Amino acid sequence: MDGILTGKTIVVMGVANKRSIAWGCTNALINQGAKVVLTYQNDRIKESLQRFVPEDLDLIECDVAEDSNIEVAFKEIGDKYGKIDGVIHAIAFADKETLTNGVINTKKDGYDLAQNISAYSFIAVSRYAKQYLNNPGSIITLTYFGSIRAIPNYNMMGIAKAALESSVRYLAKELGEDGIRVNAISAGAVKTLAVTGIKGHSDLLKMSQGFTVDNVSVTTDEIGNVAAFLMSDLSTGMTGDTLFVDKGVHLM
Repeated sequence: MDGILTGKTIVVMGVANKRSIAWGCTNALINQGAKVVLTYQNDRIKESLQRFVPEDLDLIECDVAEDSNIEVAFKEIGDKYGKIDGVIHAIAFADKETLTNGVINTKKDGYDLAQNISAYSFIAVSRYAKQYLNNPGSIITLTYFGSIRAIPNYNMMGIAKAALESSVRYLAKELGEDGIRVNAISAGAVKTLAVTGIKGHSDLLKMSQGFTVDNVSVTTDEIGNVAAFLMSDLSTGMTGDTLFVDKGVHLM
């Protein structure tokens, strides 16, 4: 039985392990019939991915810290597949000192690193992916409620995510002429590798679960299902939006 993504090729950037939101997205895409291509940062990540990623999924190296790496990765994807239908950007990073010492103590190098990897890379990815995207095409990124609220200990990542969400709106306006829509998913707190890097992450997860409408935390599969919808032609009327997939936490 065909799914809503049958015949489409989607690039997913940022899978770290089986608990990653990006992996939840990958599974949802595959379940809906998509051909998925994964990018990875370095050999260590590749080795980790090869332990659980099916052999029929292509792995393409792409460290987004440098524009040239992104350009080379998408050229490799374009050479192999010709055109693609969507990109999921699930990449963010802040060093431990910047993430744990509060915004007031943020240093320039830490600020620049967090913005570069978490926000600027989305602009660069969109730029280099553009020439390979079909019309209609879809690009999405992952954000969090800490972009618009002062979440305890989220610190610099909240600032970076705010920049990321603003980038979504401007890119949506610019890429609309090419039939490319750009959106973000504001995912609820899930116990991922990224979340465990936040000071007091256990308290954050409990607080988030307590604010859900049913006292049950959102899952990576549920987030992935919304990503699949945004990658599909069912969402061609939506662009420049941030969709909350957090079981109602943002309502509180």
